Amino acid sequence: MKVLVIGGAGYIGSHVVKALMKAGHKVTVFDNLSSGLRQNLFSENGFIYGNILLPEDLDAAFAQGFDAFVHLAAFKAAGESMVKPEKYSVNNITGTLNIMNAAVKHGCLKMIFSSSAAVFGEPEYLPMDEEHPKHPINYYGFTKLKIEEFMDWYDQLKGLKFAALRYFNAAGYDPEGVVCGLEQKPENLLPRIMEAALGQRELKVFGTDYDTRDGTCIRDYVHVTDLADAHVRALEYISKKGESIKLNLGTEKGTTVKELLEASRRITGKAIPAEDVERRPGDPASLYTTSKKAKELLGWEPKYSDVDTLVRTTWNVYNK
Repeated sequence: MKVLVIGGAGYIGSHVVKALMKAGHKVTVFDNLSSGLRQNLFSENGFIYGNILLPEDLDAAFAQGFDAFVHLAAFKAAGESMVKPEKYSVNNITGTLNIMNAAVKHGCLKMIFSSSAAVFGEPEYLPMDEEHPKHPINYYGFTKLKIEEFMDWYDQLKGLKFAALRYFNAAGYDPEGVVCGLEQKPENLLPRIMEAALGQRELKVFGTDYDTRDGTCIRDYVHVTDLADAHVRALEYISKKGESIKLNLGTEKGTTVKELLEASRRITGKAIPAEDVERRPGDPASLYTTSKKAKELLGWEPKYSDVDTLVRTTWNVYNK
């Protein structure tokens, strides 16, 4: 299939592009390079420099004729979304509607959407499944939930078939070392640990008195290569079945902050000092999912999401 990957020069996007290419799809990347990197582009792919906030850019792109598209062009800093909701409204919501309108205009009716565990909010039970109540606790999560609702309507009214893939905590880098452009201004724990290992930042552990096995927060870290594999499988599913799906993607088990930190110290050989500080408001003690539905429908199993592989593949890139 001819696939347009919007945001394909970014951290997750570049891994998705690599997986699509490996599966035999013809890929074109659409990106404004605000956070994506030219380093992450593959010479054998087409590249369109464009902005999702400019409908004319999207119209020109989709006019080239694509069978499907992947949308990864959202802002994703949950904390920032609470301070600058207007920024997230314009980019995430208006930008996505621009994309969907251009796609349906040009008959591109297969969509893979980068959704998020943030649609759920505080866990009411664990592991969280697809039917878990959805009460986002940040504006970023609200934008993702609204987009899922827009896709439901476009499916009903325009025949747009989609897969909404709700990532839990994306981490790691390409095990083959091909994709190695560092994520810009990362907010997640593992990149922060790597930066601390290199002496580039001070590391803080927010809360050590949670009701968990070692007192620190538990999160569900899933390797970006496993996420990329799920995108390819989801595209194949909606193409064959002609039906839309919403899936949680995680490992079904959680890793604590201390466990990730200790693995990082062992693998990097660095002391990685960390300061224990007060909890952050709004941080649940534990957050992890079941991926039973993804296994049943897609045959998807995470292969690279063990803690050592997550840390080692990330360190390999940072240590360069």
